[in-house]
Amino acid sequence: LGVPVGLALASVAAVGLYLSVGATFMLTTFETTPYTLASNYTFVVVPMFVLMGAIAGRAGIIGDLYAAAQAMLSRVRGGLFMATILAQAGFAAASGSTVVASGVFTRMALPEMLKFRYDPGVSAGCIAAAGTLAGLIPPSIAYIIIGLVLGVNVSILFQAAVIPGLLVLLAILITNTLVNRRHAYEGGGLMTMGEWAANLWKALRSGWYAFLVPGIIFYGIFSGRMTPTEAGAVAVMVTIAIGFILGTLKFADFPAMLVSSAKVNGVILPIIAFSLPLAQALAILGVPQGFVAAATSVSEDPRVLILMMILILIAAGCVMETTPNIVILAPILFPLAQSIEMNEIQFCIMMITALGVGFITPPLGLNLFVVSGITGESILKIAARAIPFVLG
Repeated sequence: LGVPVGLALASVAAVGLYLSVGATFMLTTFETTPYTLASNYTFVVVPMFVLMGAIAGRAGIIGDLYAAAQAMLSRVRGGLFMATILAQAGFAAASGSTVVASGVFTRMALPEMLKFRYDPGVSAGCIAAAGTLAGLIPPSIAYIIIGLVLGVNVSILFQAAVIPGLLVLLAILITNTLVNRRHAYEGGGLMTMGEWAANLWKALRSGWYAFLVPGIIFYGIFSGRMTPTEAGAVAVMVTIAIGFILGTLKFADFPAMLVSSAKVNGVILPIIAFSLPLAQALAILGVPQGFVAAATSVSEDPRVLILMMILILIAAGCVMETTPNIVILAPILFPLAQSIEMNEIQFCIMMITALGVGFITPPLGLNLFVVSGITGESILKIAARAIPFVLG
């Protein structure tokens, strides 16, 4: 019907509260709760990271990051695939959206792959799979949102998610290597050692600053010297400074960047603002408790229940973006996770990872549709090429 997700969530919450506890409580909840949640100081980090992504894209930093990764791996067979995967992992510091990451790198990396005669379908599948890293490797907006929804410390979430995120990155790299060696999809020749050294030196000399922003964020958060909010603000200022020093950013660019960021925040903010009224309505109606009872009636084996949650999340990831999935499913599934003694950190990492798998699961994964829409490649062809990455 084209109804915005935030409005749909607010409507469901309003109807649920009205039917369960009456109009007075419903109106009081909507008067105070969304504002309290949206004005939370911790939430400032979301617009900061969104703005940083817009500035990094306009200033050419993301392109330089990809060029540096490409130069490093230009002597490796299938190096463009690996460069794209690693650059998208770095892009995780500037965007928590898997869909945005897939769109950005489809436009940036695919022409380079085709120039070196890489297989178009495999290239598109690789980009779609690597796009999930934007949500899995911290700092990620997805972890910020689930931390806000479930009341989990975001800094601790970031620290806990590093190893799982890197393991997913390693799995994608290994899958790429095995698939590429089996089918030899790339068509171009490898550089000589001299060409590689010259190309690498040129890329690093002109693009070393592309590693500065992710480095500041990681160091600030993981050293404990900055909160995620402070790290986001510092990263925005550093990104702006880099853009001005390079001459790729001008004051005239700011209105477009601010409008672009405002549009993204305008989608995310209402969803999060109405997440708490929705969670209250679900709790009052007994939906989480009913789901736990129904699930445990099927089996009380923790392995079966974890598999059940993962399958639900993968299916949800096929059809919806991360934010609405978190807001709708986290309050329902978390009590089930608690019933099998899974703590909140483990649940958050499992949820974000499973949703990421859903984004590239054929035939409905969102990333597959994004890449298909940009490239014109058949969704079925991209889906077929993405299957090894899903299994990996």
